[in-house]
Amino acid sequence: STQSRSSAASDVYKRQTPYHVTIACLILLMGLTSCHRESPNPPVNLLIIYPDQMRGQAMGFLGLEHVKTPHLDQFASQSLVLNQAVSNYPICSPTRASFMTGQYPQSHGVWSNCNSLSSPFNYELPTDAQCWSDVLKEKGYDTGYIGKWHLDNPRVPYIDVKNNQGRVKWNEWTPPDRRHGFDFWYAYGTYDYHNRPMYWSNEAPRDSFHFVDQWGPEHETDLAIAYLKNKENKFRDANKPFALMVSMNPPHMPYDLVPEKYKSLYDQVPLDSLVQFPNIPDEGTKWGDYYRKNIKNYYAMISGVDDQLGRIMATLKSQGLEKNTLVLFASDHGNCLGIHDEISKNNHYEESMRIPFLIRWPEHIQPRIDDLLISTPDFAPTLLGLMGFHEDIPPGTDGTDYSNLFLTGDGERPNSQLFMSVNVGKEALGARGVRTHRYTLMIQKDLDKQDQVELFDNQKDPFQLNNLSEKQIEIRKTLTKELEGWLVKTKDPWL
Repeated sequence: STQSRSSAASDVYKRQTPYHVTIACLILLMGLTSCHRESPNPPVNLLIIYPDQMRGQAMGFLGLEHVKTPHLDQFASQSLVLNQAVSNYPICSPTRASFMTGQYPQSHGVWSNCNSLSSPFNYELPTDAQCWSDVLKEKGYDTGYIGKWHLDNPRVPYIDVKNNQGRVKWNEWTPPDRRHGFDFWYAYGTYDYHNRPMYWSNEAPRDSFHFVDQWGPEHETDLAIAYLKNKENKFRDANKPFALMVSMNPPHMPYDLVPEKYKSLYDQVPLDSLVQFPNIPDEGTKWGDYYRKNIKNYYAMISGVDDQLGRIMATLKSQGLEKNTLVLFASDHGNCLGIHDEISKNNHYEESMRIPFLIRWPEHIQPRIDDLLISTPDFAPTLLGLMGFHEDIPPGTDGTDYSNLFLTGDGERPNSQLFMSVNVGKEALGARGVRTHRYTLMIQKDLDKQDQVELFDNQKDPFQLNNLSEKQIEIRKTLTKELEGWLVKTKDPWL
């Protein structure tokens, strides 16, 4: 396991400056001591910080992009960093359902984003789904959810808010019987006006949402801090362990909706220094100009989220909760931002699939970098395993419990990760693929056209510019067989 971690660090950092190589090596060397697996006593708290549309490469400590994330950099030095974590279906609702249930869309049924286009097909989180929050509620946890949910379909009459006034309706209230064990609820479906977000609080009925004149992540962090401090037990039962998820919308578009104090961090950064990657389209093209227009604000949003992480971690420390709280920082998917002529996500490229995954538990999880090919459905069973609830992982779970590997560095590792994208109402069509440590294979199926196949060697061609599908036939065959294994396992109608 030490050998694999060393190899992983070498692969990721080989193109970085000596400064970042030094930091990476320090993080790695801190993690060479194995831990013994044991159930936590007293019960461990859980805190999840989950920004939307944050690509896994956009963290300062990696040295891959010029984004400023001082709090994440510090957090990484104290965490297990999984630098090959991916979103298997990189759009919001399917991934969020996979995180909550530990299942792939073939099992949980959320085949596309929850909106008025997919609503006729009932693509929403089932009421009877067994989520990690349901399990923790049954185990005596006090549970809380703050921010974006996006797992319920909008219904008539539509909520009268801006993003329900266009051709496609997006936002919906989540009734109490669909909150999957969360006691404290302060959330919305999906609403992208970050400087004036809207929420439903615990007891609010469908027509009693409210707006807040504050940047969404900052407001949600204020509330998370109040939840952690829990003055006069107003937010939770202080005699119970807690599980809190803070789901921030930024760095989701529109990118200009971010406070000036974060924008100003990039005022003096030359734009040319942010467009060095060869897969960014040229200036003067639609998507090349889109990238150049938005990249500073995208980074500003990430820096803003980073600032909120710092505030939350400082509160954990000041409240004496730091050592007994398991903290996960992750995202639902990445963002191309125009790279490969893609507006953001829902594709097989690295910028879309790769996500942050940093998990911290002092004295239990040793800080290190690991190249485990973890996927979103693995998150729920692994968290439950770490918290001592191995026997309570729901029987319908598709993902793998990697808790022992997190604690010791040892254990079986997958050879690949599934990729998928679905045509609304046509689950047997769309794209499927696999990603390994070296390759990405994608096959796009359409009834009226010949299959489109793309194959990239991500080691020799990290920016995925050269399609090898007609040149590396044997590799293509091997990866197609690997994909078929995934499709059989998940009972995918695409097969």
